[in-house]
Amino acid sequence: MKFYFAPMEGLTGYIYRNAHNIYFNHVDKYFSPFIVASQRSFKTREWKDIMPENNQGISIIPQLLTNHADDFIHMSKNLKQLGYDEINLNLGCPSGTVVAKKRGAGFLSFRDELDVFLDEVFTASVTKISIKTRIGVDQSEEFYKIIKIFNKYPLKELIIHPRIQKDFYKNKPNLEIFKDALTLSKNPICYNGDIFTFKDYRTFINNFPEVDTIMIGRGLIINPGLVRDIKNNVKLDKNELKAFHNQIYEEYKNTLFGDRNILFKMKEIWVFMISVFSNNEKYAKKIKKATKLTDYEEAVASLFEEQTLLEE
Repeated sequence: MKFYFAPMEGLTGYIYRNAHNIYFNHVDKYFSPFIVASQRSFKTREWKDIMPENNQGISIIPQLLTNHADDFIHMSKNLKQLGYDEINLNLGCPSGTVVAKKRGAGFLSFRDELDVFLDEVFTASVTKISIKTRIGVDQSEEFYKIIKIFNKYPLKELIIHPRIQKDFYKNKPNLEIFKDALTLSKNPICYNGDIFTFKDYRTFINNFPEVDTIMIGRGLIINPGLVRDIKNNVKLDKNELKAFHNQIYEEYKNTLFGDRNILFKMKEIWVFMISVFSNNEKYAKKIKKATKLTDYEEAVASLFEEQTLLEE
């Protein structure tokens, strides 16, 4: 089984990825948070995130967000010069601002345009191309038309999050549609969606034993050691989680300016990671309310000292 770390905007940048790879190096591929493709050069933040020197020893796939083939091709050439031989197209982001611009999952509503887009980028053949997609925008049945488009092209991989855009992250993944996708797709399939625990993994793989690649996002932010637990039955240890946290925190202190910016990044992580601790409510509130690094450090130190990690 291969495991991928899903891209999560604002969370899984190079600082987080490097720390995760040091302490929990059981992930086969990391995917970068999306880069908005354009004819212009990379934004400073995007450039730092995908610079090879910031991703040494990590298998990383840059992800592009666009509905313009020329922009995709232009950015693909830039990424290829950096040594990347695979690029992932984002057709899954459900954000309203992204969808309103006909990007991410929003592009799925414009199937004729999507078909023309894919024809142009595959004709250019700059790098291998994988796609991360939802199954539709308004209705799950849209997928049966979408998969016919994907089947026209030699994708490196089709990563399916079986929710529609309107679901965001609510409701349950539509596993009936995913089951059909395994039969219908002419391209290799990777599953993505709601794998939070070892039990979730076992339930999924018992139902879909033919699947050999899984992408996990929120589940790995909550429990950074989840893939290791699945592979080797080694549970998350509080001391290693603390060291992992400290590595990220120190790197953000070295690269970001001002308490507010550092705390914003760390609080984003804690929205998810707090769930692995027992009796976490009051600590979550203290972390959320912290306006100074000293207050934040005190709240985190108390959490690690006073609470234990949950089994699941």
